[in-house]
Amino acid sequence: MFDRLYMPFLALAALAAIALSLVWPQGQGARSPGPFGQIPEQQRPEVQAAMQREDQAAQQHARAARDAVRALQTQAIAPSQ
Repeated sequence: MFDRLYMPFLALAALAAIALSLVWPQGQGARSPGPFGQIPEQQRPEVQAAMQREDQAAQQHARAARDAVRALQTQAIAPSQ
């Protein structure tokens, strides 16, 4: 008796999940249609600007570290007196 109620409910729940996945492809990185749509987080202008600032800061830090190592190597090879 329980299966007579459970199986149709389970089939409807599965169909509802499939229908929702057809109109909500947000997980694939694409914008969802209609009222569900939001711009993905990494495509927002303020997030992209923050990512560029972070990348530039990392490049400057790496450049400063390379320059410091180069200066130490130069000083070790030919110390100034």
